[in-house]
Amino acid sequence: MKYRRTSHYCVALTLVAVHGSVYAQGSEEERDSAIEEIVVKGELLDAAASAFSTASFDTDSIRKLEVPQLQDMLDYVSGLSIRRFGLAGVADAITIRGFGGGGHGGDLGVVLDGVPLNEAMSHADGYVDLNVIVPLEVRNLTVFKGPVSALYGNFNRAGLLKIDTRASGSYRQLDVSAGSDGIFDVQGALGTAVGENQQINAAIQHAQGDGFRPQSENDRLTLAGTWRASFETGTELALSGRWHTAESDNASYLPEELYLTDPYGIDPGVQNDGAEKDFGTLRIDLNQNIGEDSRLLTFAYRTVQDFSRWFSRPRGDQWAQREETYDRDVIGVGSSLNTRTTLAGVAVNLVAGVEAFRETTHFEFYDNLDNRVRVEPAINDRETELSSASGFLELQAEVHPLFQPSLGLRYDRFSGECELQGPETGTEPCEELNDLDNLAPKLGFRSAITDELVLRASFSEGFSLPNGWVKYQSQAANLDPVTYRQYEIGLAWQPLPGLLLDIAAFQLDSDGEVRTAAPAEFENFGETERRGIEASMDWTPIDTLTICLVYNQTDAEVVRNDNPALVGNDVSGVADSSGTVRAVWSFLPGWQIDTDWRFVGEFPLNGANTFYSERYDLLNLGLAYSGSESWRAYLQVNNVTDEVFAPSQFVIGGPVYGTGAPRQFRVGVQFNL
Repeated sequence: MKYRRTSHYCVALTLVAVHGSVYAQGSEEERDSAIEEIVVKGELLDAAASAFSTASFDTDSIRKLEVPQLQDMLDYVSGLSIRRFGLAGVADAITIRGFGGGGHGGDLGVVLDGVPLNEAMSHADGYVDLNVIVPLEVRNLTVFKGPVSALYGNFNRAGLLKIDTRASGSYRQLDVSAGSDGIFDVQGALGTAVGENQQINAAIQHAQGDGFRPQSENDRLTLAGTWRASFETGTELALSGRWHTAESDNASYLPEELYLTDPYGIDPGVQNDGAEKDFGTLRIDLNQNIGEDSRLLTFAYRTVQDFSRWFSRPRGDQWAQREETYDRDVIGVGSSLNTRTTLAGVAVNLVAGVEAFRETTHFEFYDNLDNRVRVEPAINDRETELSSASGFLELQAEVHPLFQPSLGLRYDRFSGECELQGPETGTEPCEELNDLDNLAPKLGFRSAITDELVLRASFSEGFSLPNGWVKYQSQAANLDPVTYRQYEIGLAWQPLPGLLLDIAAFQLDSDGEVRTAAPAEFENFGETERRGIEASMDWTPIDTLTICLVYNQTDAEVVRNDNPALVGNDVSGVADSSGTVRAVWSFLPGWQIDTDWRFVGEFPLNGANTFYSERYDLLNLGLAYSGSESWRAYLQVNNVTDEVFAPSQFVIGGPVYGTGAPRQFRVGVQFNL
């Protein structure tokens, strides 16, 4: 089977299971050269050859989609959708596998060059801000669906974004764009050799805008760089750093009556809301070749972050502003062996390692502010510590084309404490964390029936710690981590040259969700069942036209709950269906037209299912011209029909709406210098 990838391809694929059958047959010379590219743990494991559903984007595909934020790529993955809050400086929510709190909560893990980005106690357990990453610096973005990766533990229950930055190559790239509502975005990336054994890779992004609603200005700057040196002994040393700063104003949400009459306005009760963030990280890597096909990777890093958010929301007949401030300090170390070997005549790719992290967060929470001025005592002023020690093992083997197993095992142990930092009016206990541990297996296999048809099946477990302050109180000492079990079957099929199809069906069950059985008494009790079908298509009927489609149908239902009235209800914030159709047509030499149609189905706004969102559809158009390999110009028109819609909706007293962007224009130029 051969798959021709042309310059006008569209991206959106989870069809890597088919592609993997080709990759697995690469020459021995290709495999030997690939080992030199291993720079983070797990790089040896080919996502395309695993038994689990994944989607992957490389630098070129990310750049061709002209995204100002890396999360924009997720609209081109089956089963994922972004609930954009419209609040600059605040992470949006990502829906995946029947969970609605990825990114803004702890449903979706994110790792950058092998290091977790999720924040243990920041805004919500597992909160993660993808704006600290420059899209142009990314070498590869891989989406793992469900708790399938043994290389990463906490916040990995619904899936994982594995982001690897560019660590080699010679390039000088600049992308500049501007558009409606004061949008301006500039990204730059540099890769260059320094002498015979050193490499520098760097990236920068500055983005700003006025927003499409009042009081919505935003400004952010990200700098990232890596110096790498290799030695004749097979040793590699790397030093890397990252700095991100952002400041934004926010117009909060709109009550229903105002949304229906002035969807781009602001409620008079909203004060001077906004967010401020400073984020910095330093890292050292020491890698050592062990023979021809093995490498020992060791890292240590430290991250510091200050994040504050001011948020007005309706409370009864009045609006009240609150402040949340999180000062984080994270230290992590880890080491892993990445090897390609032969066991009993079977080719095996294997990764095994250990790692430890300690994260402290000083949290301050105030309410009833007067335009960011604190007028009442702190509700919370406390510092938490979460420490973890983990061991993991994952391997891929090709016993036979009909039986190619993927096996994984991960163990995590957590400890920590909570201490008051000053007087507060909060009533949640703040004590030593109850030691918790978890052992999670990951099992699956893929079967290449023919070169054109590959089947896969898998079982995997994930976990989550008791949420929020519950885990920091002695009354919860009896609690275990919540367990998530996923069952999946799928196939990847190329029925015709130029046509690739992928279909997967999954069931992801949670067991042992925490409930309050009595005052100061907790137990593992709740259960939720999530089922779905995800499909992808990539079709090139003629050389100049490519059509891609991603679609999912999801049913997330409460099976057991402390409140019997909620049993059988749908999980709030999870759309019943979503999808994207993208067509790319190269109609003249150098010229390209692309169009996206995106829809998101309705979803319940609350656990009682008394309020529902409305389905919405968006149409985007683009035109691009490549004058040569050195430059490319483009025009984007988003929301062509100027539809009024609200991708995020909640119940705060009554329904409130986060309005989506109206019709917007953006023009840009990409340079290869």
